[in-house]
Amino acid sequence: MRSSRRLTSFAFLFLGLLGLAQSAQAWWNDKWAFRKEITLDLSPAGADIAGTPADVPVLIRLSLGNFGYFADTKPDGSDLRFVAADDKTPLEAHVERYDPQAQIGFVWVRVPRLTGGVATNKIFLYYGNSEVQGAAAAAGTYDKSQALVYHFGPAAGTPQDATANKTEPSAFTADVNTASLIGSGVKFSGTQTISIPATGALRLTPAQGITISAWVRVDAAQQSAYVAALEDAGKSLILGLDGTTIFARWSAGNAPAVVAQSGIVMTTGEWHHLAVRAASGKMTIIVDGAEAGEAAITLAEVGGTLTVGGSAQGSNTLTGELDELQVSTIGRPAEWIKAAARSQGIVAPLVVYGGDAQKESSGGESYFTTTLRNVTIDGWVIIGILAVMFLISLAVMAVKALYLNRVARGNSKFLAEFHRLRDDPAALEKREGGKEGENGDAFGENGEGSQVVSALTAGSSAFGVSTLWKLYHHGMRETMKRLEGQAAGADRVRTLSPQSIEAIRATLDASLTRMSQRLSSQMVLLTIAISGGPFLGLLGTVVGVMITFAAIAATGDVNINAIAPGTAAALVATVAGLGVAIPCLFGYNYLNTRVKEITADMRVFVDEFVTRIAETYS
Repeated sequence: MRSSRRLTSFAFLFLGLLGLAQSAQAWWNDKWAFRKEITLDLSPAGADIAGTPADVPVLIRLSLGNFGYFADTKPDGSDLRFVAADDKTPLEAHVERYDPQAQIGFVWVRVPRLTGGVATNKIFLYYGNSEVQGAAAAAGTYDKSQALVYHFGPAAGTPQDATANKTEPSAFTADVNTASLIGSGVKFSGTQTISIPATGALRLTPAQGITISAWVRVDAAQQSAYVAALEDAGKSLILGLDGTTIFARWSAGNAPAVVAQSGIVMTTGEWHHLAVRAASGKMTIIVDGAEAGEAAITLAEVGGTLTVGGSAQGSNTLTGELDELQVSTIGRPAEWIKAAARSQGIVAPLVVYGGDAQKESSGGESYFTTTLRNVTIDGWVIIGILAVMFLISLAVMAVKALYLNRVARGNSKFLAEFHRLRDDPAALEKREGGKEGENGDAFGENGEGSQVVSALTAGSSAFGVSTLWKLYHHGMRETMKRLEGQAAGADRVRTLSPQSIEAIRATLDASLTRMSQRLSSQMVLLTIAISGGPFLGLLGTVVGVMITFAAIAATGDVNINAIAPGTAAALVATVAGLGVAIPCLFGYNYLNTRVKEITADMRVFVDEFVTRIAETYS
């Protein structure tokens, strides 16, 4: 009973593993050639996030260290697609920056839901589709509560809002730094600011709250500098730095200002993710995803100007760098802010990059079918010639093998009868020769005739298509001609002179030579297939490769996706040539051995027959 349970357990385990293997072979879309597995690690050993953050815009930072296949993608990264863990559900994503030459890419993907505390959150990055057109819109990467996102991507001009609100700054005096934390960022020298006017989308409401965040780096302590300030008619929410201390300030009319200070000191020369959340009667400072200080406040509606790097009055300006400014019109949960922050930094413990996989044949069209679809016209011409050559060779080998087998059986039968009638060499001729004269010689005077007919018919004698019988028949006919003029009697014996015996041998040698030629007939077709097949295939491959490189030179599209299909298709001709030559080589060697064996038997029989005739008629 215990052993049967173990067997049952092993069976279920095997079926389970088989199911996992099959599920791992699933492929979202056959038009994409490659896939990369990405794990979002929320376990204590990774990003250390509890809860279930939803609709988080996660940054996928591609580089040579985790993605060595920029050459397999489109130059602008527009073929990058993200799919959920079920390998069926597409995820919203957009490219902030993609540079295959520099081998760097920043892609934002919206993950609908993450499970905190575990390292099993997976998504898939698909790439390698040169036919796809257009890129995904950036607005779909963010939920409706995301009011503003500045990537600071353009090297010149004002930053563009990545959300659907398209809130653009009314004043922009900061310097763009193209080599910031995430692509491009901005620099403030103490007098520069970014001013974003009041809009219906960008406002603080007491019921919903607000969250403002940005990545900041300063090289020295600040003089009460503002990172971001939302101000409107005496009401304001400010996130700033005083010395190296991070603070948040809330002011509402004539009421005293409320200040919250972070217990975490800002380290100069390093990037830090700073955020302030005002919601549910509290103002909270969040540094690098961790809550660092809070204060109780009474929220009021604020819908004024958002100033980045200073205040609306042009004071309290920042000296440092800033990147990835985001504003949400809700108080984002702590796990949401933490997940976002821990996917965006240079050290991003949330995002773990797995291996790359190539589309398998089980996921749709096989590689061989795909290769055949890329074969050019000249390649098909070569393959067609090789196919005709192969069919002819198969027919030759089949007919020749059947014919040689019948010859061997007939020879064996004839030798048994010939040795049984040793006393009278002419006995078989008297018995079978007359029948052949009545039925005609199906093989011609010297054994010539269609091998197809010989292979498929029984032959004109009891010995079928035996070559030894034909030699015997020709030899006895020559012998009888020379004995016809001699009268036989009780006191006289018919004899043959040495010259007659030599003449009979010469006749037999001539017949043997012609029969040997007939046995080897059409074998030359196999030798042509063996030697010519690979060369024809090589010709097709060389022409195919020439066409491939000529097309690349004409279009200027030099990448593996442009070279590989044409080269693989060109090699099909060589494969076809070898496919013809190898079977023909085996068949030729087998048939040639059989022909040599039968020819050797014929030579031995000629000597034996002439010896017996000489003994009998001397």
